[in-house]
Amino acid sequence: MIKNLVHIVILSLCLGSMTACAQSAGTATAAAPKLDTEDQKTLYALGLLLGTTIKPFALTPDELAIVKAGLSDAVTNSKPQVDLNTYGPKVNELAQKRSAVGADDAKKSGQEFSDKVAKEAGATKTASGIVMRTITPGNGPSPTPDDVVKVHYEGKLVDGTVFDSSIKRGEPAEFPLKGVVPCWTEALQKMKKGEKAQIVCPSSAAYGDRGAPPTIPPGATLSFEVELLDFHKP
Repeated sequence: MIKNLVHIVILSLCLGSMTACAQSAGTATAAAPKLDTEDQKTLYALGLLLGTTIKPFALTPDELAIVKAGLSDAVTNSKPQVDLNTYGPKVNELAQKRSAVGADDAKKSGQEFSDKVAKEAGATKTASGIVMRTITPGNGPSPTPDDVVKVHYEGKLVDGTVFDSSIKRGEPAEFPLKGVVPCWTEALQKMKKGEKAQIVCPSSAAYGDRGAPPTIPPGATLSFEVELLDFHKP
């Protein structure tokens, strides 16, 4: 895992040309590369995908310059300034430490968001910290954990970023209710058929401190707008 993470870090920083990657810390940012061919566009997409994996490091510009220096030494076969056998294993340790800090910050902002929604009219909060606010009441029965539910939904981070949406896809989703995050399993059992509600999931009832990279950061509180269209037995 450590070796893979080291490789990911190196690759993800190579978002431009090899010349740009080999620039020193004091050199100005290179011009954006041209994306004329399909291969160029695909390689750029690869850089975007790989880049999301190092977000937990929360690198400052100075730190990014240091990593680029290491990349430059590697691709030019220059003598390494540190022993990789000694410091390579520490990459994963640093990632975990930075990720933990990011998760704590995310939990604080998530709690503020959750508290705000909990004060809105019609909102309730469960013992597990889930906040539910009815948007459109339903008048049918409620599903059990053993049911397969059919829903339209949109999930957002507390900053408003949409990370998943059946609404945008134009097709409702179906899945076993006991096969999703605990927040959904609990909340949808409290909804009636035809109901639409906002469901705010604390990280402890969603993806926890690990998150679900690259779309859901560690410690993230999630806000869903869910419409329970139907449900049935498997």
